[in-house]
Order: sequence, then structure tokens, then C-alpha cells
Amino acid sequence: MCFICDRINMIKNGTNPYFVKELQTGFVVIGDNQHFKGYTLFLCKEHITELFNLEHSYKIKFLEEMSIVAQAVSAAFGAEKMNYELLGNGETHLHWHLFPRKEGDIENYGNNGKGPVWWYPMDKMYSDANRPSEKELSEMKSKLLIELDKLI
Repeated sequence: MCFICDRINMIKNGTNPYFVKELQTGFVVIGDNQHFKGYTLFLCKEHITELFNLEHSYKIKFLEEMSIVAQAVSAAFGAEKMNYELLGNGETHLHWHLFPRKEGDIENYGNNGKGPVWWYPMDKMYSDANRPSEKELSEMKSKLLIELDKLI
């Protein structure tokens, strides 16, 4: 079983502390690490590796829901710009990475603090220092859920 399927199973059995909301085609979860405050993932319910392998109407709904989640993330966390990633090189199960961006959030890496998230050192991005506390996580989930409920 894949890591994303494991996380979805944790949602289904009530043990995923990062779970925010179930949508028609996927699950909204706050990212484990929060250098980019509000970093959120949208996990496809189907274990599929490519967008083009989804049935057409499901694919359209999945993309629409991802866009709604991004809009909610932007509103909840005050993004100046949203970054979207659907790579699948590490975990092939379809899942979106949604990064709310603010000027200077990659400090002195890149062009005056502007650039893609992967310009920021991975060891810093995924540092345990960037894991939200239980209280912070609860507040983040609440903020995001409020915005999602406005849009859905």
C-alpha cells in the first residue's frame, strides 16, 4: 500500500490529526510541516497515478475541487499567491500540494526571496521545527474549514 493510501486509511479510521474535510473526489489535509503557513494537500480518493487516467467527469470534478481548496487556503492563510504541485515522483497516488505564498517566505534563497518552493532547502522545509503544535494545528484546521464551508 502507498503512503497516501495509508494517510487516507488513517482518515477513515479517525486517526489522521491533519484531516480537515472530505470532498466528493478527495480529502483535504493540512501538511505535516508548515514553513509555508497553510500548506495543504488534496488527496485523490482513487489510487490513480495520472490525471489522464481518471474518468473524464471525475477528473473535471477533482480539478474543480482542488481549485476550491486552493481558494479556501488562500483566504484562510492570507496568501499573496498560490503554488500548485501534482508531481507524483515520490508517491505516485494523485495528490495536490497547495502552497500559500507570501513575499520573502523563502528568505534569501532565490531572487530576493521570490521563487519556487523547491528553492528553499528541503532540510529546513521538512524540519521538525516546522511541525505545528496541537493548538496551532487545531487553529489552522478550523480556519481552513470555515473557508471551505463558505465555498462548498
